[in-house]
Amino acid sequence: MGGGTDAIRKAREVLDIEIAGLAAARDRVGDAFVRAVDVLHDCTGKVIVTGVGKSGLVCHKIAATLASTGTPSFFLHAAEASHGDLGMIMRDDVVLAVSNSGESEEVLKMLPLIKRWGLKLIAMTGNRRSSLALSADVVVDVGVPEEACPLGLSPTASSTTALAMGDAIAVVLLERRGFKTEDFLLRHPGGALGRRLLLRTRDLMHRDKEIPLVSEDTPLKDILLEITSKRLGVTGVVDGESALVGIITDGDLRRCLARSDGKADILERKASDIMTRDPKTIGADSLAAEAVALMEKFSITSLFIKAGDSERPQGIIHLHDLLKAGIV
Repeated sequence: MGGGTDAIRKAREVLDIEIAGLAAARDRVGDAFVRAVDVLHDCTGKVIVTGVGKSGLVCHKIAATLASTGTPSFFLHAAEASHGDLGMIMRDDVVLAVSNSGESEEVLKMLPLIKRWGLKLIAMTGNRRSSLALSADVVVDVGVPEEACPLGLSPTASSTTALAMGDAIAVVLLERRGFKTEDFLLRHPGGALGRRLLLRTRDLMHRDKEIPLVSEDTPLKDILLEITSKRLGVTGVVDGESALVGIITDGDLRRCLARSDGKADILERKASDIMTRDPKTIGADSLAAEAVALMEKFSITSLFIKAGDSERPQGIIHLHDLLKAGIV
């Protein structure tokens, strides 16, 4: 029992130390971070992320995240660089070097070539007075108050902070580039993620007789039957030319009944009296992931689907369909 309690206490201590490291880095995000993003955004070649040891492992993740979110990038092991792999670096590239101490010998050996070719160097380090920092064009400070390792030797909070700062850079670059779902899909065509992202609304939509639809003059009692029988909690409203002009949800029905105050003619009210006009719609060729984003933005659970410029509903997709497909 005591051992378990000690383990929980120590685990929480470690997490608290790492959280403190992240908070300290967050407070230091400022002009240097913006300059680093500017340099990476303006890079016409590739971003070379380099480091050794635990920092090297962090570099692997940063390079992979940058590459998958629109910034061409790869990891160069600093120890291998001086044995021929420096040939991977080209004159249009930018180097992002990660070293908590800023004194990693293998990283410093790369500096002569970087300077000779006039490459931009971004240093991600916990030591602003280090040799690496003093040689860099931009220094992103990822120093932490303390490591979670009780010996103060194994990188823990510092590697977590460097990793998180790499994510921050990648996400800011993603937004600046206007990186969209389609762009992400092109870089992730394989596996379960690729299959989910490949799905389009037409692949999941209810169609033909499964689409809940009523006309503008349909009375409330028939609207209830349509919503209940199609089991989607909603029905579309179409005009005389079958164009979608409104939508009625089960919530709309409840609100209508609540306002009726027991009037006998409530069931004779028509769809046009109850419906919400100009419902949100999506195209049949849109990615299912886009449907999720639209539902989240407007806090809705279903979307009618139109084909091309036609105002006629071709189908309907519900949040449950997206959940079943693993899109959400």
